[in-house]
Amino acid sequence: MPPPSADSFAALARSSPWRWSTLRFTVTWPGDPWTDGAVRAWLRRPDSLRVESVDGALLRAERTTPPSIGIYGPGGGSTRQALWASQAVRPPLRPDGLVAERPSDPLLTYDDPMHESYHWVAMLDPAEFADGRDHETGLPATGPLDYRSLSEVEHAGRPAWEALVVPQATYEPRCGCCPLLRTGAVDLLEYEGRPEHLLEAYPEAFRVRLDVQTGVCVLTEEIGGLRPGKGHDLRIEAVDEPTDDALFVAPRRWPFRRGSGWSAGPGRQ
Repeated sequence: MPPPSADSFAALARSSPWRWSTLRFTVTWPGDPWTDGAVRAWLRRPDSLRVESVDGALLRAERTTPPSIGIYGPGGGSTRQALWASQAVRPPLRPDGLVAERPSDPLLTYDDPMHESYHWVAMLDPAEFADGRDHETGLPATGPLDYRSLSEVEHAGRPAWEALVVPQATYEPRCGCCPLLRTGAVDLLEYEGRPEHLLEAYPEAFRVRLDVQTGVCVLTEEIGGLRPGKGHDLRIEAVDEPTDDALFVAPRRWPFRRGSGWSAGPGRQ
């Protein structure tokens, strides 16, 4: 793959749903006081997630179902189950194999299973770096990021593309309350009428990295602002490895009798 340009960086950020099926990784959130520290995760698209603390304590194991979508028309309304985009459609590709444009359909969902917040969803599928929105018209817009530098680097021993970026007015995060890149413009829209949620100062720029194989955003880092260095650091351990269904099933919790020292599991009375 040729060295990154602004166009290819955006295309890679747009491509994650079609570049991997399973992922094992650890992630930390340096400088973020609202997180509980490092976790290890196994994710199998489109619906399975397991999350553990780094010492092996289970935090989440589940399989999710696609969301239901309400369809309204002259004849009334109906409800249909959304389709996982990576399985339902093949997007148009550029000559370098990256996604040129994402299919837009209200019946498609791109979201991976979520842990804690939509920041999790966005780092695994960082399409907000690629395609934005005009907040006055509500129409899609290009150029959500201004690129100050682009380079090829390694992240956790894997090829990655790094960019120094400044979000523009058209930057549209997956969720305004937990964006990959926190800006004053996003906060003004998200917290309209609630000035207590605005920061005294915002980052001047952000360092971001995309894993070349997967398109996952493996690093964000604030430059300037109140907490320089704040962001996330995701370290990929395996891509497309086989995963057993049992990995995504939480163990049954048996009733515990206070003071007895035993649980009523199989074979116990």
